[in-house]
Amino acid sequence: MSNTEFRPIDWIGASATDVGTVREVNEDAVILRPEIGMWAVADGMGGHEVGDIASAKVVEALAGVENHELLSDIVDAIDDALISANEGILEYSREQLDNASMGSTLVSLIVRGRVGICIWVGDSRLYRLRGGVLTQLSRDHSQVEEMLQMGLLTPEQAENHPDSHVITRAIGGEDELFIDINIFSLQIGDSFLLCSDGLYNAVNIEDMEQNLLLRNPQQVCDQLLTLALENSARDNVSLIVIKGEAGKL
Repeated sequence: MSNTEFRPIDWIGASATDVGTVREVNEDAVILRPEIGMWAVADGMGGHEVGDIASAKVVEALAGVENHELLSDIVDAIDDALISANEGILEYSREQLDNASMGSTLVSLIVRGRVGICIWVGDSRLYRLRGGVLTQLSRDHSQVEEMLQMGLLTPEQAENHPDSHVITRAIGGEDELFIDINIFSLQIGDSFLLCSDGLYNAVNIEDMEQNLLLRNPQQVCDQLLTLALENSARDNVSLIVIKGEAGKL
């Protein structure tokens, strides 16, 4: 067995966020915590200056997560933080907004050694570029995705469906929070893209793939953001790009 199998992976990340070309307020939030191997994008909703409060509460909760070496322990800690954020958003809605609807999506990536975990709620996404092929590792919690899974829509019909923005889960959406988890292997050379729907609705898969081939994560972020704005992004645009490089033995 060769030493390369035990070579650690160093993760280099960068982010970008923008209000987009239509909205007045940026309701997205991003958090990068490479020191504990966690990155996340939250997309708030609920209208003017409410969605940004929701996404901020999610990011604040994740900022307080302490480091845990064991994968199961860090996942439990993140789960607890999200449950706390869910309660905080519901409480804010009751006390300040007469129970008006507000909430936030979340997509996060956690890495431990050669294992990656995606935790998500809603329709913000995690993509992985490996060997030049882009794969979506999360699955939207949306009406259109459910119709797609049931065979009621073709992928082509789903793309421009009028209900494409209607999500079925959110942090702050209901008293009980249901998160989804995907566990996968990590390799040297993997690139990951976490993003809100403002990015993937404005930039096609081919352009994502091409830009993720660039070595510098900040350059990837800047170019994808520029592309989204050139394509008249109708929503806030937020993304994090993380690349795995061979660490020292």
